[in-house]
Amino acid sequence: MDGTIRVASSDFSKEVGRYQDAALTRPVIVSRNGRDRTVLISVEEYRRLKRRDRQVMSLNDFGDDDIAAVKKARASSASAVFNDEI
Repeated sequence: MDGTIRVASSDFSKEVGRYQDAALTRPVIVSRNGRDRTVLISVEEYRRLKRRDRQVMSLNDFGDDDIAAVKKARASSASAVFNDEI
């Protein structure tokens, strides 16, 4: 992610307000023991992501090229292992 801030949880806990302010304009990744654990983002960004989560599309949202591509698509031979589930 471009412009992302990465901070250790020990440093984050010492300056929570600073990182909350930073998260208004860019993600703040909080790590613990060298591993990324959480991401702090603005509430606006969170809401934007949640709206995208809930978007439902209908066939009217697809163009002719999209529908033709779906019709031409074929599953790979590797997917045959799932045939018993149909």
